[in-house]
Amino acid sequence: MTNRFIFDVAVRWSDMDAYGHVNNARFLTLYEEARVAMFFLGARAQGLTSFEDGIVISRHEIDYLRPVDFGEDVRIELWIAELRAGSFTVAYELFDDGALASRARSVCVPFNLAEQFPRRLTAAERDFLKPYLES
Repeated sequence: MTNRFIFDVAVRWSDMDAYGHVNNARFLTLYEEARVAMFFLGARAQGLTSFEDGIVISRHEIDYLRPVDFGEDVRIELWIAELRAGSFTVAYELFDDGALASRARSVCVPFNLAEQFPRRLTAAERDFLKPYLES
């Protein structure tokens, strides 16, 4: 079974649109907060800090399944859908009040920010990602 990284994210009043729901573009921000927690907090807890040196997003896709209203935190579950030498795909599910409200994917590319070029995943990074890899 695939391990999932689970992170609760607060919905802010500023996330709302004119219809009283979370704005579609703000879903990316909610997903980003969970992804950053996984690659900064989760990885750091295991002694890995190299993700903090740079990851860029080459693609996002989102499916909106139901509106999300202001209120309680949303739960985001993340896992790795694809692992390649120079990229990996993070898959997400966002739950609002226990109901699945959205699914998304982000293609992430390890990036050397200082030198401005994409790089390959290190062995330690691959080891961190493998338990989350979809089987």
